[in-house]
Amino acid sequence: MRMGNCMKIGIAGAGIAGRLLAWQMIKKGYEVTLFDKNSLNSEAACSFAAAGILSPLAELEMAEPTIFELGSRSMQLYPELIKELEQSVFYRQIGSLVAAHSSDKVELNHFHRMLKHKLDRCDDYVQNIAIADKEPELAHMGEGLWVTNEGQVDTIGLLNALQQGLLKKGIEWKERVEVEAIEPGQIKTNTETYSFDWVFDCRGMGAKNELSLRAVRGELLWLQAEDVKIEHLTRLVHPRYRIYIVPRPNDIYLLGATEIESEDYSPVSVRSSLELLSAAYSLHKSFGEARIIKQIVNCRPALPDNLPTVELEDGAGKINGLYRHGILLAPAVVEQMMIKFDQAIRSQTEGENAVNS
Repeated sequence: MRMGNCMKIGIAGAGIAGRLLAWQMIKKGYEVTLFDKNSLNSEAACSFAAAGILSPLAELEMAEPTIFELGSRSMQLYPELIKELEQSVFYRQIGSLVAAHSSDKVELNHFHRMLKHKLDRCDDYVQNIAIADKEPELAHMGEGLWVTNEGQVDTIGLLNALQQGLLKKGIEWKERVEVEAIEPGQIKTNTETYSFDWVFDCRGMGAKNELSLRAVRGELLWLQAEDVKIEHLTRLVHPRYRIYIVPRPNDIYLLGATEIESEDYSPVSVRSSLELLSAAYSLHKSFGEARIIKQIVNCRPALPDNLPTVELEDGAGKINGLYRHGILLAPAVVEQMMIKFDQAIRSQTEGENAVNS
């Protein structure tokens, strides 16, 4: 095995985890090859379907404290990461709103209680406010919650910026290559076996034969609404679903998200469209004149406990199970992998030095 900056690294999977891991590896001077089952400029990976919400606290309502901890770490890492990229990426951290209609205020109170139950210092991040104080056009929603530390990132812009940066730094990007198996030091495709010093599996659902993964379908609508002027990420709490509206530049609003236990990649269903659009209309009547400019469906990889796995053994590592938190968790879990990897390299170096001495 080559040591130091001469090492050859193979990474299977070109979603957010694979690209971020490749970015960290190539920054260290390693020779990196990235295997992508799609074409170079495809947006088929499930990471492209994410709304880019960075909300570690709000996600805590239905998640484990680990998600909050990893998400909070990612929030610290994102600004520096975006500065490293030459291509501009829309990112902001201006807080978010959680609202409910008057008939659903009990659900809003339950939401708040769950956050307090799971995080002792919840009150450091969440305030009861009049929604109109932050969004005058939503004054009819009355009282709500203000989550101070949340933000968002343009997922597509981030993935494209990472791609351009990696290509500029000399990564070997193998597009339209289906990885069939990964073993320590080897990546096997349908046509060839490639050898590396270390290999990493970031394939998401592509690794379902090796991990106990299940698919969770998500649906997302892109709306263009010139008459809506909402600045903040807004969640609408409802007895049957949680809807979010994510403002983007140029009067674009991302509307989601369904969560269906199914490995189904077919178009957005009528039921989901009705629920999402009705919720948006109930929040702001001008969404009735919005234009649906894009509909996205994809399936996220989830493990039985809905928590990510970051594993490393001699010659091979894997990152998977990011569930619906991929964009939120990716910087932190990649950081964890790099810490494990650096420790492994140091141990190997010390072992070789001991033998040589």
